[in-house]
Amino acid sequence: MATGTGEDEPERLGAALRRLGVGSAAALLYGAMLEAAPVRLPDLGAATGLTGAELSAAYAELAEAGLVSTSVDGSEAVAPLPPAAGLRLLGRRRAAELDASRITVAGAFEAFRRRRPAASTGDHSNGLVEVVTGEDIGPRLRQAWASACEQIRQFDSPPYFPIPTATDESLATLARGVIQRVVYSRDSLEHPGNLTHSIEPCIAAGEQARVVSVVPVKLIIIDDACALVSLSIHEVDDHHTLLVVQPCGLFSALTALFEQTWQTALPLHGSRLPLIRPPHDRAGAARPPSAADRRLLALLTGGVSDEAVARELGISRRTLFRRVEILMARLGAATRFQLALQAQRRGWL
Repeated sequence: MATGTGEDEPERLGAALRRLGVGSAAALLYGAMLEAAPVRLPDLGAATGLTGAELSAAYAELAEAGLVSTSVDGSEAVAPLPPAAGLRLLGRRRAAELDASRITVAGAFEAFRRRRPAASTGDHSNGLVEVVTGEDIGPRLRQAWASACEQIRQFDSPPYFPIPTATDESLATLARGVIQRVVYSRDSLEHPGNLTHSIEPCIAAGEQARVVSVVPVKLIIIDDACALVSLSIHEVDDHHTLLVVQPCGLFSALTALFEQTWQTALPLHGSRLPLIRPPHDRAGAARPPSAADRRLLALLTGGVSDEAVARELGISRRTLFRRVEILMARLGAATRFQLALQAQRRGWL
């Protein structure tokens, strides 16, 4: 199905230039130039309805942005320049303007907060910790996630706030280059469908994942900008509270807690450790494991129960035990603990 016609192109071009900070008259002139160049500037003015000072100002704006040449005396033909350098300049200007706008809005809000105490405004925040409850949690989580520029760090564990698009949003964040480091609890891996439909797709897209038996708190850290702490209740999951912590002593403590837990957690699905082999490694142990064996080992080292592992792999418990015994024999392990240790040493996890 067609998505547009040639008649839409001038409108899209004009809108794109305006988003980059180019004025409406200059955008109109640039579009006409692309259609007719090389052409004299007065002829462009006749085609666009721009005359006199307005025409000169529009062309000067394009020249300053690096989109057209600067030498025009009214008699020579004009033409657009290759736009790469000009677009970079416009992009930097726009970014600087947005930064200045953010500072202005944030400063205005802080001034408002100082004038209006929280008790009189109904604001459940002290400037460092914002309290979000009920249906406001979903939009607040999505807003924070979308704002990430460099890194998201997360402790993941049920119960989950119902956000149907959560996995898609995680994949989109990974696609735009944001690093995601997630420590999953064992309950996360055992939660029905979570491994197949959420965790594994994100890991395949580049997420760095590790696992522990129990995470200390449900936590999301967005860059160095804020931390979101969930206070959901396991037994009755009809009351939700989310704390949004701004940079402060508490934020630093949460960041340190994540990094400490990350260091002690076990890699999950594809995280690589240095390859270390015993000097007399047998041929069977040297042979790399299959993808299915890697997945089995990752689940076992994550502390997932045998029932949950068998369910995730789509096999019976008897088949599971047989596969574990084969892996233990290959690695010379007498216990599952030794199996996990040897698998880590060989880079199988």
